[in-house]
Amino acid sequence: MSHPQTPTEFVFGMQSVKETLLSEKEIERVYIQKSTKSDGIREVLALARERKVEVWQVPVEKLNRITQKNHQGVICYISPIHYVDVENVIQTAFENGENPLIIVLDEVTDVRNFGAIVRTALCAGAHAVLFPEKGSARIGSDAMKTSSGALNHLPICRTKNLVKSLKILKESGLSLIACSEKGDQTIFDVDMSGPTAIIMGSEERGIKIDHIAEADHFAKIPMTGKVQSMNVGVAMGIISFEAVRQRIQS
Repeated sequence: MSHPQTPTEFVFGMQSVKETLLSEKEIERVYIQKSTKSDGIREVLALARERKVEVWQVPVEKLNRITQKNHQGVICYISPIHYVDVENVIQTAFENGENPLIIVLDEVTDVRNFGAIVRTALCAGAHAVLFPEKGSARIGSDAMKTSSGALNHLPICRTKNLVKSLKILKESGLSLIACSEKGDQTIFDVDMSGPTAIIMGSEERGIKIDHIAEADHFAKIPMTGKVQSMNVGVAMGIISFEAVRQRIQS
């Protein structure tokens, strides 16, 4: 399960960031001021590489927007939750005689959408939410607030390689359903009564082609109105509760 940590979202300054990287805290990412090449920065970069933490080089203006205090060109975001391994989640579900339902978010960047999706996933009885480390929403206070506490109760899984993780889901016996308005069948024609992973893409780019390639089905929500696309959080709610309906009736 995901457990809340400290309410502090970030630390700044060379020494504080180095100490955080040396600790066992879950780290979201590190921001480093562009074109800064001091010994301290090199040390931070080395520690981040060692822990495989994502590093973003950003303009000083971005750092100044985060804090007006003396950040020394480096800020480290601490995760408010503890991430878990999706393989362990699936194994535990099977051991408990449960039917796994995993929600996969392919680079959903809007934190409020992310939080709302986690809340809906918990309501739908999903076992976990899985997303790639790079290109996804940062889980901070906004996501926590929008999820209404769901982020503290639903296992959250983060992966460095989503293709690899999707292969693991398939090998574990889950049916992969990629959901998009471009799908070649409707969600009502796809069997989600068994172990299932539902893949949702970002509103801007949709699901990546190499992730669609891993899917067993490419499904869409049938729409009859003039607008043929909807908010990813709303779409995920419709699809996940279609899975719930099928499971109740099976």
